[in-house]
Amino acid sequence: MPSLRISTLALTAALAMTLTACGGDDEGGEDVAAPVDTEVTFEPGTRMAEIVDQGTITIGTKFDQPLFGLRGLSGEPEGFDVEVAKIIAAKLGLSEEDIEFVETVSANREPFLQQGQVDMVVATYTINDKRDEVIDFAGPYFLAGQDILVEAGNPEGITGPDDLAGKTVCSVAGSTPAGYVEENIPDANLVLVDAYTKCRDALSNGQVQAVTTDNVILSGYVSEAPDDFELVGNPFTEEPYGIGVPEDAEEFCEFVNEALAEAAESGDLQGAFDRTAGEVIEREITPLPEPHGCDS
Repeated sequence: MPSLRISTLALTAALAMTLTACGGDDEGGEDVAAPVDTEVTFEPGTRMAEIVDQGTITIGTKFDQPLFGLRGLSGEPEGFDVEVAKIIAAKLGLSEEDIEFVETVSANREPFLQQGQVDMVVATYTINDKRDEVIDFAGPYFLAGQDILVEAGNPEGITGPDDLAGKTVCSVAGSTPAGYVEENIPDANLVLVDAYTKCRDALSNGQVQAVTTDNVILSGYVSEAPDDFELVGNPFTEEPYGIGVPEDAEEFCEFVNEALAEAAESGDLQGAFDRTAGEVIEREITPLPEPHGCDS
């Protein structure tokens, strides 16, 4: 189980990091930007070559999840997933300015890839068999686990998934955590919304008694409001985060896996984590697990 370092200081540190990252050419900004490969060459006709030729890449990510993908004060998303996306883009010779980030919620990640609205998705995206039927995954680059967010003081005494029976529980439609509750806790009163911030707000105003999703997402909400929320701290699933790419893009998928492996070896991946989610969640994320495999 990851060690959590959640305090009122964490949000201050994260905010300071955000302001530094938004500074562009200001001192310290270079520590956040991924090093751009200026000598990339790809076989003509490959998806990598097409992206390089167009000079931009469109990447789906979350805009409502602290630590991983949150729209910052600058109006741009920030967090670990965003930094991972920048690392991949840099391996294509593209800088931050060449990335168009598109908000993806849990329910539209596969459609966006299938419809060509994004080139890839980096959005706390758990690899599972159902999704793998319609898109492909590179990675995993991070392992999370489903947990439960409750009101500070835990007035309902919730310690794990079994305690959710008979409780009103919020999660996001199309998410793996929602699917777990539907399949394994049928007696829970499951409320489905389109964004976890709505679950957080529903818990805050007493409309629901618990929120469930991955522990790293919930940790972000605790770091923002430690006097209002607490994490049960008992992960009960394994959630390997992958990078979604369109089906039949095996060559591009393999390229992403190679980029992740290089970033893990160089320390860039751990550094990206430490600057973002690592402000709250103490974790060594490398060496990476074996790649999922890019066969369509």
